[in-house]
Amino acid sequence: MFLIYVNDLSKSVSDKSSPILFADDISFIVANHDKDKFKFHTNEIFNEINKWFCSNLLTLNYDKTYILQFSTKTDYKINMQVSFGDRKIATAQSLKFLGLTIYANLTWKHHINELITRLNKACYAIRSIKPFMSLDVLRSTYFSYAHSIISYGILFWGNSSHSEEIIKVQKRINRIIMNLSKNASCWQPFKELNILPVPSQYILSVLLFLTKNKDQFMTNSQMHKITTWPTSDLYVPAANLTIY
Repeated sequence: MFLIYVNDLSKSVSDKSSPILFADDISFIVANHDKDKFKFHTNEIFNEINKWFCSNLLTLNYDKTYILQFSTKTDYKINMQVSFGDRKIATAQSLKFLGLTIYANLTWKHHINELITRLNKACYAIRSIKPFMSLDVLRSTYFSYAHSIISYGILFWGNSSHSEEIIKVQKRINRIIMNLSKNASCWQPFKELNILPVPSQYILSVLLFLTKNKDQFMTNSQMHKITTWPTSDLYVPAANLTIY
């Protein structure tokens, strides 16, 4: 019933942003080449959202609403403030979105650090049960406990240089299962356990995504027909307005 009640919220601003709804969370992605228009559209969208809330007898939780402005090393952040009436929206440097920690500078270091903490717990659990369990049970425990953590969202963070730290924990778990010394090579045990290392798991995830969504990508012949944009037009500031 709740989803039916809010299903038209995204439509109220869909012409000005890219809304993303999941259960009771909603985000609005705003992008524009012109920084002044970017500021104006961001505030305009927030005003439209508040009007929708008032019309539907709901109240926006300002304490759990944030704006996250994405930027890279070559981009600059726009000094802006989003508000409605006398209420201002806090600016965040990172947000947790569907289990992924997204940082303003578009790096995955913080998310990967969180994964390492969780994987260390999985490593401890597997080490604790190893004396009492068979190899098959240990392997099943790995897939249910560690693999589920590694594979979730790997399509996004798998190419990050920080992912090397996850490989180290994965190797440690592998050595525990196979009863190997800490300096032993893991590549043959990976094959024996039929476990993909993180780089291979990332490549597999990318290939599966491309296969399932091949209609969303252009062929080489289509790419050649695209007109190259001037460098000055490539800057597209983006803000993620997240509402809980």
